[in-house]
Amino acid sequence: MIPAPVPADDARRVRALHALGVLDTAPEERFDRVTRLARRMFQVPIALVSLVDAERQWFKSRQGVDAQELPRDVSFCGHAILQDVVMEVPDLADDQRFHDNPLVAGAPHVRFYAGAPLTDAQGHRLGTLCILDHQPRRLSTEDRALLGDLADMVREELLATQAATTDHLTQLSNRRGFEALGEHVLAVCRRLNMPARLLYLDLDGFKQINDQLGHAEGDAALVRFADALRGTFRAADVCARLGGDEFAVLMSHADDRAVKAGLGRLEETIRRGNAQTPPAVALRYSTGWARWSPQDGGDMHALLRDADRAMYRHKRQRGREDVRAH
Repeated sequence: MIPAPVPADDARRVRALHALGVLDTAPEERFDRVTRLARRMFQVPIALVSLVDAERQWFKSRQGVDAQELPRDVSFCGHAILQDVVMEVPDLADDQRFHDNPLVAGAPHVRFYAGAPLTDAQGHRLGTLCILDHQPRRLSTEDRALLGDLADMVREELLATQAATTDHLTQLSNRRGFEALGEHVLAVCRRLNMPARLLYLDLDGFKQINDQLGHAEGDAALVRFADALRGTFRAADVCARLGGDEFAVLMSHADDRAVKAGLGRLEETIRRGNAQTPPAVALRYSTGWARWSPQDGGDMHALLRDADRAMYRHKRQRGREDVRAH
């Protein structure tokens, strides 16, 4: 058996999957109707909506199997998400990647696999709509197109879910997506005994930009700040727009020194950007952060509350300093 290689951008892909808030949720008719249709149209015993997590594949919808999830290293879908088109294996027992796979050599003794990748709006391949058979077979060109059409139906449902967890303007996670993804991140940190930090950031003077220059300039300022967060924090860090002019960053495997380094990079990025924009739309912001450790047992709501309070203490302190300076 040859496990699928892990894509270079897998951390971003997994983060996008977690942000949907779909993993470990109950079955839904909107997905089940597609797998029932696939099973009937292709006359196969098994059809799945399979989402490939960091270490497992989890089935949002399953027809013909009892298992809710399987290890990623034995999954066929781990291979399928490496390409943009339908992956077909006519005979798994005759393929060096899969001939001794436990799903081929043992129950459920599958011999055929075809999977169409499921992508989000950013192009991350999150999983597949796949069909499996106990007998070798081949798809026709029309069959492959049909499987792709059914996968598009699943993709539309996933995009509807993504729209509910993504801020339309900045394309960062919104509060709902951030809280759902954050709980997954904290669960990983707890399992690996790693610390985490949550940063809360608030744009200063944002109301004046809106009032004096209009909402278009206000929106542009929000997008610039979101781009600065996205560009300066680590790929594994989770950035979000919580609402209005409030943003947050969850840093996994991070201590105070990592926070200060990240904020230093952000300050430099904002400084360079402000040098190229009129003073009236220059970005200014206040920050605060909260500490989390595996021993604390705190959740995202507590972290957000503590970081928010720290941010407002910083904002009030800066306000007093500005008054003294004048």
